[in-house]
Amino acid sequence: MLCVIDNSYCFFREPKILKRTLQCCILNGGVFWASLLIFDTILLPILKILVGFAMGDRSSTSTVWFLIKTFLSWTFSAVWVLPLLLLSKIVNNLWFMDIADVAYRYRRGNVFVSRSVSYAVADTFFSILVQILFLVQSVFVCLLPNPFGQIIWLMHMCMLYSLYSFEYRWVNMGWELHRRLTYIENHWPYFIGFGLPLALCTSIPGSYVVSGCVFSILFPLFIVSSNEANLVSEPPCYFSLQLFRPVIVISNSILLKNNLAKN
Repeated sequence: MLCVIDNSYCFFREPKILKRTLQCCILNGGVFWASLLIFDTILLPILKILVGFAMGDRSSTSTVWFLIKTFLSWTFSAVWVLPLLLLSKIVNNLWFMDIADVAYRYRRGNVFVSRSVSYAVADTFFSILVQILFLVQSVFVCLLPNPFGQIIWLMHMCMLYSLYSFEYRWVNMGWELHRRLTYIENHWPYFIGFGLPLALCTSIPGSYVVSGCVFSILFPLFIVSSNEANLVSEPPCYFSLQLFRPVIVISNSILLKNNLAKN
């Protein structure tokens, strides 16, 4: 993590990067995460005490509180958490793109512009499909006996977070998806090490929503650091760790069947 921060430091002299990073921290930490903490650690305990005073020592107090807590939790999730989660996903992605574009231009110049809009859309769709299937694959990996399941799952998350971080840079360079994935698989020790701090930090919270907040707060550092990285000096490993290969095969099969169905 210290290495990532050190590599990212010079970029925070760019006002827009600093602004977007602070906005990510405020939205995901100061608003979203803080609201969850207030609800769970302040509001619910206070209401529990009030219900206890109102009900007295009745045997039904625990049942009544369970029903009230369940109702409040579901209402809070439906009215606040879910809408804010969806909104934050959209806003975060826009801010991440801004950070990536400014960081890329700061270090490497003009962004590659694809001549074919349809090719760019297809590459983006294929990338999203691969990432979703890779997440599903990581879930199945967790079913393996420990500690092997946890270790392989952590390797999956490290490589996935590295793909998230470097994909902005590689898309701006004009790299297509297969080239991006092959590069990660051929240089897997570097990318596992790069994604490890973020994977560990996001695995600590027990809640998916809180984990997402942690990710969104820290991810700008990794986007900027990916543009600072000198990948030319990184030699490929003597063997390729082809963790993405199964989901690529499945994705190709899905797209092929879809094309055949249209024809």
